[in-house]
Amino acid sequence: MNRKYLTASVLGAAVLSVLGYLTYRAGISVGRTQAMTTGAASNAAPKKPGDIDPETGRKILYWHDPMVPTQRFDRPGKSPFMDMQLVPVIEGSDDAGGIAVSPRLQQNLGVRVAPVTRGPLHSEITANASVAYDERDVAVVQARANGFVERLRVRAALDPVTAGQPLADLYVPDWIAVQDEYLAIKDLTSPGAADLVDGARQRMRLAGMPDDLIRSLERSGKPQSHFTLVAPMSGVVTELMAREGMTIATGTPLFRINGLKTVWVNAEVPESLGERVHAGDAIQARLAALPGVVFKGTVNAVLPSVNVGTRTLTARIELANAKMQLLPGMFVTVDFAPTALADVVLVPSEAVIQTGTRRVVMLAEGDGRFRAVNVETGAEGSGQTEIRSGLTPGQKVVVSGQFLIDSEASLKATEARLQ
Repeated sequence: MNRKYLTASVLGAAVLSVLGYLTYRAGISVGRTQAMTTGAASNAAPKKPGDIDPETGRKILYWHDPMVPTQRFDRPGKSPFMDMQLVPVIEGSDDAGGIAVSPRLQQNLGVRVAPVTRGPLHSEITANASVAYDERDVAVVQARANGFVERLRVRAALDPVTAGQPLADLYVPDWIAVQDEYLAIKDLTSPGAADLVDGARQRMRLAGMPDDLIRSLERSGKPQSHFTLVAPMSGVVTELMAREGMTIATGTPLFRINGLKTVWVNAEVPESLGERVHAGDAIQARLAALPGVVFKGTVNAVLPSVNVGTRTLTARIELANAKMQLLPGMFVTVDFAPTALADVVLVPSEAVIQTGTRRVVMLAEGDGRFRAVNVETGAEGSGQTEIRSGLTPGQKVVVSGQFLIDSEASLKATEARLQ
């Protein structure tokens, strides 16, 4: 019995020894194979953008961290954000910023595409404006000497006046003495009397007497203490500072008169479009109060100041107002016709998605694939938008349904990050 157990033990030990030896040799062979495979893979591993991915056979665009897909790297390695290796982004993959949409889904979404073209951009700028007085056509009537306002002929602001119309009657007692002096010596015939007369006449001018009043004194020979102020021009009394019975001093402003033969139209142009509006540009102005009437003119100046509240520039336009149709304060719509931009890259304006921080278009790459592209836009007009960078002529962009495609791409990106 003991001999049987001993024999079985010896045979078992021999079998285990043979199996261990075979396992050891197999482990060495497998280890060598893995080492050789690893070394070959290491030597063939892609190291820069443009290398071929051994699994897909396509070019590698860049590497990124799936958790932070916006950050791109030009070589493989460990992610600086997560404890993981960077993942290659393969050309034509969804991670490369594209999305595949079936023809049936495109039809359901109403996807339409349009080509990127090159040509002139005829843009029009429409701005709101208001009519104002022409500040170059203004006159201020002041008191020429100390006195009193005895009678006011124009009694309210915004009253229309014509050139030569009486404005107020003034009593100026200081003029009596210089007039009496002139009358006392004007008939002298002694030597040097002419010089005395000229001196007396000059003192009347220095006292503030106008030339027409001095000529009237020379004709009548009677001193005049009352003087009538008249309007130097036709227009509207925009400021009335005189009142009957008030005392006035030399230089006191009494009336301000603004002409209406020409008016200013101050157009508020958005700051972003200010570079396209220049002095000399042709404009057309329309008023809601005068339907069907179009006023044509040119930009006189673009004022060197920006309205902080509205972020707009003021373009000053001077318009003739012979029929007195334009009144200060009227609301005006101004259409500018700036010089056309020649030979620029254009896309339909509806193709541009504005996110607030960037501008994006959905590029149609063919075979139902679409990709979002950041672009830099320029001027806009006639339904076209200038593209300064990001696209080239001949490419196609989505002009309808791009928001749904962009939403689908965002959902797929979110799903990939979760996985």
